[in-house]
Amino acid sequence: MNEQPNLTIRQNSPVTVIGLGPMGQAMTRTLLAAGHPVTVWNRTAARADGVVTDGATLAATPREAVEASDLVILSLTDYQAMYDVLGSATASLAGRTVVNLSSDTPERTREAAAWAESHHAGFLTGGVMTPAPMVGTEAAYVYYSGRHKTSESHLAALALLGTPRHLGEDPGLAQMMYQAQLTLFLTTLSALMQATAMLGTAGIPAGEALPELLSAADSVGDIMRAGEETPGVALDAGEHPGDLSTITMMGATADHIVETSTSLGLDLALPLAVQSHYRRAIKDGHGSDNWTRIIDSIRGPR
Repeated sequence: MNEQPNLTIRQNSPVTVIGLGPMGQAMTRTLLAAGHPVTVWNRTAARADGVVTDGATLAATPREAVEASDLVILSLTDYQAMYDVLGSATASLAGRTVVNLSSDTPERTREAAAWAESHHAGFLTGGVMTPAPMVGTEAAYVYYSGRHKTSESHLAALALLGTPRHLGEDPGLAQMMYQAQLTLFLTTLSALMQATAMLGTAGIPAGEALPELLSAADSVGDIMRAGEETPGVALDAGEHPGDLSTITMMGATADHIVETSTSLGLDLALPLAVQSHYRRAIKDGHGSDNWTRIIDSIRGPR
């Protein structure tokens, strides 16, 4: 899935960055540091002060920003913001490549690709899998999807932001992977805060609780990889052997978490959601299967 196309590298080509939140500023500074001339635009112009001091050029309008470079990188709130910003610059999009690193739904990214192509522009969907301070580091990587020829001529600049991982030609794939990663990330964060709040009721401060909880969170990946098969193979085959843990056992634990949270007066949204997965699997007769069986109800909730 991560096989890279044979790409042509263009050195020190001009790049436009539109949207100067923390991520947009980090990308601009990374590109500047590598020697790329960077033109920027932001709805609140004052946000550009820092990167202009560092060497970026502030465009007066989105159209001016687009016309400054063949590669236009968007770091906006969502895809609607792309239409709002570039709506006045559509006549200047022809022949350019728009790389949208904003967050939205996979379907909206497909619509955006069609919109860009209707204005004779190339389009690439991207999902940056790193916080702003890590942009440009070896730990950074970015999921992309879209036509290979769209990404080829601009790989040098894009690779500076993070290692490119191209998922395919469907513009929705990168956003799908991005949303899947964030589903895991946000749910884990909520679980950490839920567990920290639980321990707090027993007088254990967060400073003591979080190191223990983070150690447990780190072990999840090791547990998933502990089997002989590549993680996910049995899942893809529809196999859920309950020799190590079962839905019934895990469901009982989920019940206890709900009961404990209720007695402590904590919010129940997350515990109840988890409990519902196991209760549904038990109701469907899968109590002796492995906990992975809960994916059935997630795939088709009733």
